[in-house]
Amino acid sequence: MPSYRLHYFPESGNSYKLALMLTLCGQRFEPVWTDFGGGITRTAAWRANVNPMGEIPVLEEDGVRLTQTGPILLQLAARYGRFGGADERERFEILRWLFWDNQKLSGFMATYRYRRAFTPQPDEKVQGFLRARIDDFLSILAGEVAQRPFIIGERPTVADLSLCGYLSFPVEESGYDLAARFPPVAAWLQRIAALPGWKAPYDLLPGQRLPRYV
Repeated sequence: MPSYRLHYFPESGNSYKLALMLTLCGQRFEPVWTDFGGGITRTAAWRANVNPMGEIPVLEEDGVRLTQTGPILLQLAARYGRFGGADERERFEILRWLFWDNQKLSGFMATYRYRRAFTPQPDEKVQGFLRARIDDFLSILAGEVAQRPFIIGERPTVADLSLCGYLSFPVEESGYDLAARFPPVAAWLQRIAALPGWKAPYDLLPGQRLPRYV
C-alpha cells in the first residue's frame, strides 16, 4: 500500500479535501504542517524542494510529490474504487463540477474567508465583490442539491468532497450561516458528514493555527 505524507496548514480547505478523501478511503497519512502564515510557501527554497507552484496542499506518495487537488482526488478515486464515476456520463459530471468548484466556489470562498478571518483589515469593497459572487455560486449549488442527495446523483463522489471543502469550516470564519441562507446546502453538508469516517477540518488537520481576527 502507498505511504502518504500530506503537506498542509489547518485552515486550507484544499488540504481538507485530500485529508477527507484519504480518511474516507481508510488510508492513513502523515501530516506535515506548513507555516503558510509565515510565508514559507513563497520562498525559493520551498518551491524548489516541495512545490514549484507555491501552493498547499502537496501529497507525497511513496516520496513522489503530487500537486493540484482535483487531479489527486480523481487518482485516489480510481485507485480505491470509491467516490468516482460509474460510467462516462458520471465521469463527465464529476469533471464538470470539479472545474466549476476550483474556478468559482472554492476559488472565491477561499479568498473571501481568508481575508475576512485571517487578515486584520480586509478591504470591504473587495469583500463585497467576493460576497456577491459567492452568493450566486451558493444559489447554484443549492438549486442542484435540492433536487438530489449529492451533486451528480444518489451517491457522493469526489465532486462533493471538493465542493464541501471550504464550506465545512466554522461559520465564525466565513460569516455564512448556510442553514439560514441556503438550507439545501446545509442539508447536503449534513449528508456528507454522515458518511462513515467523516471528520471536521480541524479534527483532521491539527497544528498551529493562523491568528484569527473575527
